[in-house]
Amino acid sequence: MVCPGSFDPVTNGHLDIFTRAAEQFDRVIILVTGNPAKKSGLFSVDERKELIADVTSHLPNVTVDHWAGLLVDYTTAHRVTALVKGLRSSLDYDYEQPMAQMNRRLSGVDTFFVMTDEKFGYVSSSLCKEVVKYGGDITGLVPDVVLAAMKQKFRAQ
Repeated sequence: MVCPGSFDPVTNGHLDIFTRAAEQFDRVIILVTGNPAKKSGLFSVDERKELIADVTSHLPNVTVDHWAGLLVDYTTAHRVTALVKGLRSSLDYDYEQPMAQMNRRLSGVDTFFVMTDEKFGYVSSSLCKEVVKYGGDITGLVPDVVLAAMKQKFRAQ
């Protein structure tokens, strides 16, 4: 099973979905999507992978990988039959539904939608970056190691 996303940065909402997926599936691959050769966010793909590996180290059936192409090519190459996507609201569902249907048509992979815990329903990577960039406090919304890395990145800019 794969949990795909950009995870720039990984939030406690993501971590909640990873943890719950790990309770339901024997093997979970957290797939960081994006081209590792291109800097396209706050963190590089490799930095995101390292942060995710750090915050999921307590989950023995979770691994982290990356992919820069079509998700269905990854699922086919790795014989993955299921995706898990976290949903915060109906807006996420409206965005994710056509992709899930296309992925199923292209490769037969099923997508399972998991509702986020209500305490993380408003949390997004983009919003967290914006708040930290301007000096706001997002303690409790991202893992501590991620918050420290974000602050360091913004100080360096």
